[in-house]
Amino acid sequence: MRLLESYQLGPLTLKNRVVMAPMTRSRAPEQVPGDLNATYYAQRAGAGLIISEGTQVSALGAGYPWTPGIHTDEQAAGWRTVTDAVHAADGLIFAQLWHVGRMGHPTVHGGTPVAPSAIAPGEEIFTSEGMQPIPTPHELTLDEIAGVIEDFRHAARQAQAAGFDGLEVHGANGYLLDQFLQTGSNERTDGYGGSVAGRARLLLEVTEAVAETWGADRVGVRLSPGGTFSGMSDDDPAETFSYAMKSLDAYGLAYLHVVETSQTLPPVGLDDVGGPTALARSVYSGTIITAGEYDRDSAERAVTENRADLVAFARQYLANPDLPERFRVGAELNDGDQATFYGGGAEGYTDYPTLDAS
Repeated sequence: MRLLESYQLGPLTLKNRVVMAPMTRSRAPEQVPGDLNATYYAQRAGAGLIISEGTQVSALGAGYPWTPGIHTDEQAAGWRTVTDAVHAADGLIFAQLWHVGRMGHPTVHGGTPVAPSAIAPGEEIFTSEGMQPIPTPHELTLDEIAGVIEDFRHAARQAQAAGFDGLEVHGANGYLLDQFLQTGSNERTDGYGGSVAGRARLLLEVTEAVAETWGADRVGVRLSPGGTFSGMSDDDPAETFSYAMKSLDAYGLAYLHVVETSQTLPPVGLDDVGGPTALARSVYSGTIITAGEYDRDSAERAVTENRADLVAFARQYLANPDLPERFRVGAELNDGDQATFYGGGAEGYTDYPTLDAS
């Protein structure tokens, strides 16, 4: 299978083209990873590349209970436990840097959520006190935007201290950088709004900031073109995202990670270009990771037909620590237990059986 062939990702040799997608699991008490998280990720080190769950770049960047951060020394030390375990199992792991923007709540971070514009998503969010309405966010000032960029830069340095192999900028799924990018959440009239160049500015400045720390060939960016998750919308997603992708292409990044279907059912406004991944392939010359509702066969077709170079799996990897081996032998996959997706302990986290244990 081409899916199981090695792949050269900049300076890194991936053992296969199977990527473990970033997945929020809410199992970091006090926002600090520990031994349980290390076990979970090490179990899945057979992936060509692991992308960590979203890890917030600041206290205000947190959106949900029990998600890990990467902005304090204690958090970096916790992540070092994880990366050491992954490396001991011959794996590679990138940190996904995350700021939720308006998708936060005072019960999580004690402040008012922030966004490009004071537009609430009109949804409820899970908190430690149950589902709560998301409040109207505070519109970031120019000085505060500069502070966000520095938060990402600091988090990139912390990710180096934590022993990651690279990092991914989370610009997708209705979180802060995506909120700046799309017209439905960005009504600014200054240099961070209006034209597509203005709306893409923060995404590009954050990417530049972290690339200065890591080198562009160890930095990836995740986008979700046409996504409607968290009340997102855009007047012309093909124009918006093609501009963002073309701009990112100039940096020589490790990869562009495109959400194909998981949060884009259906992708809005991209029918004429064949969907998010096809749009990316038409304007982006580097490595493309595609993520969505892929199975073994559809993922194999995606790489064989050169629609993408790598394929990311989420729920399949959640429930199958040895997913590439199961693909290799054509084994049946474990089903994930949705009741244990978020929060809790080892149950539904580190106790899924492998083929050797079955």
